[in-house]
Amino acid sequence: MKNCVKFIFTITAVFISTYTLACDACSLKQPEVTKDLTHGLGPESDWDWFIVGIVISITIIAFIFSIMYLIRPGEKEKNHIKYSILQ
Repeated sequence: MKNCVKFIFTITAVFISTYTLACDACSLKQPEVTKDLTHGLGPESDWDWFIVGIVISITIIAFIFSIMYLIRPGEKEKNHIKYSILQ
């Protein structure tokens, strides 16, 4: 069990440090906002930033609704499928 936890921790640390931060060549190509965060070219026009903003807002809205329905699903009927699963 200890070896498994140690292995998972090591793999996670390597993934976070290697793949999530940009290399030096990519940092030079990125705009100031995303300079050390991503690989490749950054957004090249204002439309790219507009698309990124829409994707971020959709993600935030989906996250808020998922948390909201996780806390209070709103199902009150006794014959709902969740009661058969919970029993």
